[in-house]
Formats: sequence, C-alpha cells, structure tokens
Amino acid sequence: MKITELLTKNTINLNIKGTQKLDVVEELVTVLDRAGKLTDKAEYKKAILAREAQSTTGIGDGIAIPHAKTKAVKQAAIAFGRSTEGVNYESLDGQPAHLFFMIAATEGANNTHLEALARLSTILMNPEARQQLLEVKSEDEVLAIINKYDQEDKEETQSMAGKNQFIVAVTACPTGIAHTYMAADSLKAKAKEMGVDIKVETNGSGGAKNVLTAEEIENAVAVIVAADKTVEMARFNGKHVIETAVANGIRKPKELIDRALKQDAPIYQGNGSAASNNSGKQGRGVGATIYKHLMNGVSNMLPFVVGGGILIAICFMFGFNAFKPDDPTYNPIAEALMTIGGGNAFALMVPVLAGFIAMSIADRPGFAAGMVGGMLANAGGAGFLGGLIAGFLAGYLVVGLKKVLTFMPASLEGIKTILLYPLLGIALTGFIMLFVVNKPVGALNLAISHWLSNLGTGNAVLLGIILGAMMSFDMGGPINKAAYVFGTGLLANGVYEPMAAIMAAGMVPPLGIAIATTVFKKKFSQQDREAGKVNYIMGLSFITEGAIPFAAADPLRVIPSVMAGSAVAGALTMMFHIGLRAPHGGVFVMPLVSGNWLLYLLSVVIGAVVSAVLLGILKKPVTE
Repeated sequence: MKITELLTKNTINLNIKGTQKLDVVEELVTVLDRAGKLTDKAEYKKAILAREAQSTTGIGDGIAIPHAKTKAVKQAAIAFGRSTEGVNYESLDGQPAHLFFMIAATEGANNTHLEALARLSTILMNPEARQQLLEVKSEDEVLAIINKYDQEDKEETQSMAGKNQFIVAVTACPTGIAHTYMAADSLKAKAKEMGVDIKVETNGSGGAKNVLTAEEIENAVAVIVAADKTVEMARFNGKHVIETAVANGIRKPKELIDRALKQDAPIYQGNGSAASNNSGKQGRGVGATIYKHLMNGVSNMLPFVVGGGILIAICFMFGFNAFKPDDPTYNPIAEALMTIGGGNAFALMVPVLAGFIAMSIADRPGFAAGMVGGMLANAGGAGFLGGLIAGFLAGYLVVGLKKVLTFMPASLEGIKTILLYPLLGIALTGFIMLFVVNKPVGALNLAISHWLSNLGTGNAVLLGIILGAMMSFDMGGPINKAAYVFGTGLLANGVYEPMAAIMAAGMVPPLGIAIATTVFKKKFSQQDREAGKVNYIMGLSFITEGAIPFAAADPLRVIPSVMAGSAVAGALTMMFHIGLRAPHGGVFVMPLVSGNWLLYLLSVVIGAVVSAVLLGILKKPVTE
C-alpha cells in the first residue's frame, strides 16, 4: 500500500493557525473528521491526548507525529499539517514544530496499513524530504514528495564474517506506529555515518520485523534496547545491554552507539536481571527503577481493587451487616457479593501487588516468591506496606540467587527456572517475612490505620488538602501516583476516607478547565473551548489526564489553579467524613460512598468551581 492511499488531498492543511499543541491537535482531528475518517471525533481526540500524556510525539527537527489506534477511526488515514510560524509542541529538542503528521489507525489495522505508516516515519528522518515539505505550495506537491520517497521496506540480512564492530538493537513504542521506526532509522543512519554495522529489530503494531537471529546476537559487541514497552529479553543473556527510552533512539543515536562500542552497559543475566560491570552505567536512576517496579505491581493490582471495592460497596447497599447470616438484615446476594469482592478479589490485592513487583525485578522466577510473600504479609497483618516489602524482597532475592547459581552449567538452566528459583526464592522470602518483617510492619500498619481512623477534623482536613494538591500537581505523574497508591493501600486496611479525597481531587482539574472554558470564553481559543467540552466527560470519569494539554500550554496559571481546587475538594470530603471503597469510577460510583453522596458531589463541584474561577482571573484574554 502506498502512503498516499492514506494521505489524500482532503486530509492536508497547509495553513495551521494554532500556536500551541492543543490547537494543532484540534485542527488536525477536525481535518480527519471532515474527511469522514472518524466515527467519533471526541473519542479519537481523547486517544490522541492519552498518547501525548505518555510522552510527547514532538520528536524534534521541527516534526510532530501525534497518533492513536482506536475504534473511533472508521478508515485508516494520515492528516498532514504545516505551520510556517512554528508551534510550541513540547518537542524533544525544545524547538518549535512546523510539520505535523497525525496518524489515525483502526483498532484492527492490517499489516499493509501499518507498513505504510512505518514508511512515513522513515521518510521523515530524511532532511531533504523535510525541507521540501516545508516549502510546498499545494496539496499536490505534498503528495508528489511523499510518493518520491515512498519505497517498500526490505528485510535486512547481515553477514557476520570479519565484523569487529557489529551492534544489534531493538526499538519499540507503546502504539508501535511511529516512534518504533523512527528510532530504528535514526540508529541505522548514525551507524552508517560512523562506519558501524548494525541490525535493528522493530517491534511495531504489525509484529516484529528484521528479527534478530541467535547468530547475530552472539556476534554483536552489545545490544541497544530502545523501548517503552516490554520486549523479549532472555535471548540477550550474557550480552552487554543498554536499556533506554525509544525517544533516545531517535534523539541520541550517537551516544547509544558509542556506549555499545565501549560495552558501557550492564551484562544481562538470566531471565531478568542485569549485573553491572566496572564500566557499566545503569539506564535508569535508582528512584526511576523503584518507581517502574512499583507501578508494575500497582497497575496489575488495580483491577482487583476496583472490581472488589465496587462489589463490596454494592453489598453495603443491602445493609451494613446484610452479608452476615446471623444478622436480621441478612441477604444471600449481599453475602455472595462480599465473598466475591472482599473474601477473594480484595484478598488477592496484596499478593498480586507483591508478585508483579517481584516479576518486574526478576522476571518470571520472581513471581512465585513475590506472590507467597504478599500472602504472608496479608495473613500476618502487615497489609499493603508488607506487600511492598515482600515484592522488592522477593525480586532482589531471586536476582541474588541468579548470581549465586551462575557456577552451574548451562545444561541445568531449566532446572534453575523450574526448581531452584521457586524453591529457594519462596523459602527465603517466606522465612524473612515470617520472622523479620511481619511483626514490626504489622504493628506499624496497625498504628497508621488507627491514627488515620481517629484523625480529628482539623488534621483530616489538612490530610485532604495535601492529597488533593498532590493529585493535581503533575496529573498522572509520580506525585499524583504516590497519592493514589497511598489511598489504594489504605483500602486494604479498612481506611476509606483518603481514597474519597483522592478521587474527588482527581476529578477537579478536567472539570475546572471544562467550566472555565464554558464560562470565561474570552480567556480561551476556539480550539480550547472545544477541548473543554471533552473534559466534562473526562472529569466525571476520574480521568485527570484530560487537563494535561492545558497545563502544558500554560503551566504557571493552570497548575496552581487546579491544585487549589483539588485541595478544596479533598479537604471538604474529609470534613464531611466521606469514605470510598471503589478506587475508580468517578461520578458513576458516587452513590456507593459511605456517607452522604450528595455532599461528596458538592465537594467536587465546589473544587471545580474554585479552579474555574481562578483560571478566569489568572488567564489573559485570547485574541482569535
């Protein structure tokens, strides 16, 4: 398939008027919608903004490639936009973006579509093609330039004979549409310039291409993994492996290749750990590494907390003790709901957290030890804190076991994975949890729960203010996640008020922006006002990230405004003694709160109005 079957005259806009990221997104989404490529404009825009929240698609060199794969796309398409003035798109190199390619891929995009989208990424790495696109006068010229450079991809073959500087690499991004291939092309171009042989495997939406062979990996001096999603790592056992973000594959190819040639990276060991050598440098800082492992545990735990919490809340709608057979209000449905939600889903919360933290650290061999450690923490009263400790303990114990057992011959590798790692990992984790961790952490856990349950109104309000401000400071970032994890952890201890404050505070930023764009129209562009409408839905659904584009465009005014509103909402819910067992759902789970749900709704509304009024005061009028 030719790229120009996806990019057509009616999906080209050579006169982008906006000066901010959100403006461009709105203009290009409108182009696709008017061309009949979308089934749901708002849903597609939401998917685009969700991708931007992961990391900017402004890749530098004046280019941005916003993209999404969603059921809101009727027909795969590409929209092209050009801005002669340049747009502040938060690009990786900090420079304005002038060329925009918005990719709309259907949820079931076939390989021919995906291959065409991949070739577009390749074309954009060509400086000559970029310059020509900047100078075009008509839509026909755009199509002619794309056709000129559009060539079918070919599988790479490598001969290892006599190669002393041979590198292999893998590139992958979450959507597998654009960044995957641009990183690959950037690495290949820089390697050619440096006289270095390289083979790059791309893990895109259409599957892995140019798959590395065992011979190629064996003969490579090092491996570069530029990926923002999981790739198969066990095959790199014993090799120097540089792990980095896919964006660095695009922006820092020389630095990565230089490090690979110097073997300036840890040696990958076994199924998931990396052992540092004298010259190695870790790809992530300690804090970022811990955060990554923690988020792996939390993201896998959340479905159990959400599902179980909502079932427990529904159970209480039959009566607070309706699940107890000896109570006059007993109802068998309430008992079933409590058994499913509390006795099983919630009971798995801490073990799953610990298991997936351990798995993130030590890969599959760490999972069993982490799960057992988490169950022991749960049974021993150590709760969520104990689960965190069990996950990291099990993961690093198994990493240590891998190092200790390196003396064993390779022929016994299967015995290690099937027998030794689970046996020794479970035993060591279990003994440490039982005899070292559970009692002191259980006492601490009980003290924290008791303190939170007996907070005076003043202290409770202060806690609500702090949690509310944290939820809006980076809206989906580490501080927001820290507050959210704090709240979900307390659910396991039977403390529900902080979770209510956290959800109320997380709903405020998008709702406050939505109200501000409706009431203070002169302070926002037409594109902002349209985007504001979507934020009503996102706010009511507890999707804080809907506020990110507005915060990114004007952080000094937007972030303080939404933090203030969130702090007010958090304080009010704590003052009203509202509790919440369901850690997600927004307005849809409000009737399930413990306490007056109307007061809970009022808290959110007041917080959103505070943010909206502050935005109306602080923001300057916009000239259309």
